[in-house]
Amino acid sequence: MMPRITFAVAIAALALSGSAALAQSEKAGVEKLYVLNCGEGTAGDISRWTPGLNEGKTMDFVDTCYLVKHSKGWFLWDTGIADSVASMPNGLVPADPKAVTWRRPKTLAAQIEQLGLKPDDVKAMAVSHTHPDHTGNVELFPQATLFVQKAEYDWPGANNEPRFKPSHPVELLTGDKDVFGDGSVTILSTPGHTPGHQSLLVKLPKTGAVVLSGDAVHFRDNWDNRRVPSMNVNKDQSAASMQKIADTLANEKAQLWINHDKAQRDSQKMAPEFYD
Repeated sequence: MMPRITFAVAIAALALSGSAALAQSEKAGVEKLYVLNCGEGTAGDISRWTPGLNEGKTMDFVDTCYLVKHSKGWFLWDTGIADSVASMPNGLVPADPKAVTWRRPKTLAAQIEQLGLKPDDVKAMAVSHTHPDHTGNVELFPQATLFVQKAEYDWPGANNEPRFKPSHPVELLTGDKDVFGDGSVTILSTPGHTPGHQSLLVKLPKTGAVVLSGDAVHFRDNWDNRRVPSMNVNKDQSAASMQKIADTLANEKAQLWINHDKAQRDSQKMAPEFYD
């Protein structure tokens, strides 16, 4: 009888190991997506975002960052307005009254800490582009590899200054990038707003696929009408990038989350709540 018992035990052990392997495989990929408040502001005149329309009309904007928990580690998308703005009583007031006055109700550092994390826990990050409302806290994560399009990295800044500290670890991209090699987090090259603008496709196990717009589009009405803001560096590229996003939404049955759209973000779960 002993051989039978041994065989039965072996089969049970094999089944258990198979179940464990299956459970482990089910956990691979993206586990959670956190929506972070990275700024709130008011534009004095939104006609620059809607050429030929809305002259003199004001609009409230939000600024959003996203933290992805992947089975291989933490990945941060965009870093928002600089945390230092939180201490400015009147917010960050622009020289041009038509531009956005930004405020920082919550710092990025505090929201990371609220999740039980330290900045050092973030090993990889990317910014949609190098405008300051997206790069304000890049150096809060000096150890994190920064994924950025080469066209953006080489784009001269003010007074031809570099857009990032030369010491920051960077991986330069020349197109789309599968961040973790499993198709769950993909950087999409979507130039036009800036030379190396990029968006992000995230595939969640329950929520499904989500495309994070960056500034390929600023708010829903612009998306619905395919409007290109006057400050974009290339109108044709902007239109092509919006079409690329539309194709991705169709192919992946994905939702579009628009970074600066206040009405949409007001409807979303904010950290420490999450999407899975």
